Amino acid sequence: MSDVTVLFSFDEGADETLGLPSYETGGAAGADLRASFPDRRSVTLAPGERALVPTGLRLAIPEGYEVQLRPRSGLALKHGITLPNSPATIDADYRGPLGVIVMNAGQEVFTVSHGDRIAQMVVAPVIRASFRLAPDLGATARGVGGFGSTGV
Repeated sequence: MSDVTVLFSFDEGADETLGLPSYETGGAAGADLRASFPDRRSVTLAPGERALVPTGLRLAIPEGYEVQLRPRSGLALKHGITLPNSPATIDADYRGPLGVIVMNAGQEVFTVSHGDRIAQMVVAPVIRASFRLAPDLGATARGVGGFGSTGV
């Protein structure tokens, strides 16, 4: 495991007592992000609704890395709370506010309150590919078989 430093700053008016993202266990791959509403309010999501939930943070990711935002499994299982663009990618050159698109895919109304852990962030290396046109892509055993073509 290599050490990578991601720099953070607080948005104006952010609740700095919530701190920075944190790994909740020694083996955690994702660091938890908290909802940080400027007015310390909450947002209620009906089934099927989504909202951009602020974290009160901005970040500087080192070149060659990205941050991926992912749902928290407990919220997904117990309440159907997910991130519709998961995994969300935050690029190394982004410096704007860090918000999380949260969606209620459950059956009940769900309230996101100030300070709630709403998502997890994973820092990952980026590999940039070269793209070029080829006259032939070569044959494989699967060939042009699409979705479901390899069986159940």
